[in-house]
Amino acid sequence: MILEVADIRIQPGQQAAFEAAIQRGASEVIAQAKGFRGFKVNRGVESPERYLLHIFWDTLEDHTVAFREGPLFPQWRAIVGPFFAAPPQVEHFELVTKSA
Repeated sequence: MILEVADIRIQPGQQAAFEAAIQRGASEVIAQAKGFRGFKVNRGVESPERYLLHIFWDTLEDHTVAFREGPLFPQWRAIVGPFFAAPPQVEHFELVTKSA
């Protein structure tokens, strides 16, 4: 399994609207993607305009090819993109160890 981590900065004062948009975009659009296994979103305590979006994929290609190059990605960006203060920073991770 691959973990995608997107570090998102939004425009000040848009938290409530962005949180509704990211929930809708992830549950209605990204959830349709091949290899999608789930997501979570965290808001910064010290920086309330900063969010970390974690999306779990079966493979790296499910995100980078099937989703990013497919028809769902523009739909996703249309929902959340207007809130971005800067392009999100995105990286991928593999599980090494975890607690029980």
